[in-house]
This record gives sequence, C-alpha cells and structure tokens, in this order.
Amino acid sequence: MKTVLLSENENLISEWKNKLQNTKVLTAYDEESLREVTSGNLDEFIIIADYDTIASGINKMLTANTLPKQLIVLEKIPEVLIGKNLILHGVKAYGNTRMLENHFRQMLKTVSSGKVWSYPELTAQLSKLNTLTSEAQSMLHNKLTDKEQEVTLLILEGLTNEAIANKLDITIRTVKAHIGSIFQKLHVNDRLSLVLLLKQ
Repeated sequence: MKTVLLSENENLISEWKNKLQNTKVLTAYDEESLREVTSGNLDEFIIIADYDTIASGINKMLTANTLPKQLIVLEKIPEVLIGKNLILHGVKAYGNTRMLENHFRQMLKTVSSGKVWSYPELTAQLSKLNTLTSEAQSMLHNKLTDKEQEVTLLILEGLTNEAIANKLDITIRTVKAHIGSIFQKLHVNDRLSLVLLLKQ
C-alpha cells in the first residue's frame, strides 16, 4: 500500500523519507494537497500525519467522521489523553514524531497488516479503560471457553504472554494458542483491537 507523508514541516518530511528509504512515498502539506496526491481516495493510502502542523485538519475530519481508514498520527510530545481520543476515533497508530527508525518501520508494518499500533504507555492506559460492560461479558461467555475468558481478562489487565503463562501455570505456547483462538472468535487482529472492542 502506498504511503503519504503529511506535514507542513519539510525537514520532518525528509526525516520520515530517510526512515522509509525503499518505500514509495508521496508527500502533502495540507488537506487540499492530500486530496490531490491521493486523487480523493484517502482510504487507499496509509497516511502518516504530523499532528503538530496538521492538527486542525485532522480534528475537522474527526468531527465530520471522515478520517482516512489507515491514518497514523505522530506528534513531538505524545500525550496519552490525545492518543486515547484519536485511537478510540479510528486512528490506527499514535506516537512520537521522531521515534527511532526500527519503531517507525514496525509501526508502518503493523498498520499495513490491519492492526492498531501505539507506544507502551498508551497501550497500558487503553487497557485500563472502564470496566467490561454487561454486553462484553455476555459476548465473552457466549463465544469463548472458560480458559479463553481467563486469558482475555489477563490481557485486559495488560499482562504479557509470559506473565499470563506464569499466572495460569501453563506454557507460553499454550497462551499464544489461546490468544490466537480468542482473536479468531472475536474477529480482532491484535491486543489493542481486543481492548478497544471490549472496553468502549
């Protein structure tokens, strides 16, 4: 999938291009140029946006419920509250504008595969969102085995696979098998999507 870099900051665009050396990228500087380079087909591109220079445009799309399907939002000083809001409204990734190249590439790979990406502190905060609604509890009871329900609740607490294995006295391989089954039954691709599904 093609990538569009969206920022008014030319130095930042250059920095992002360097991190994506072998990837074909387009660039845009505002909403108008974004629509031009994508021929209006925003959902066919992964868009990496600089929130520090493009926030008003992104906020307009957010309010109008017209966010592109594959939007990544980065800013100089990421804030958990802003990240929570953006991800709960459909943004696929949120993090630091100047993250290390390996994290940048991992983020892009994660979003390309249809998953949601965020930095660890934000993921932990998203896991703490509210308690499970009765609908979520009912869905877990109807769709998952008892052991899968246990694993799901531990995922929602933010535990790693290793910590879940230790707590339930099972192997990490068994934990991974349970998680694969949970994702399949609940039609999600990753932990963050699971959290967002169950804790709205």
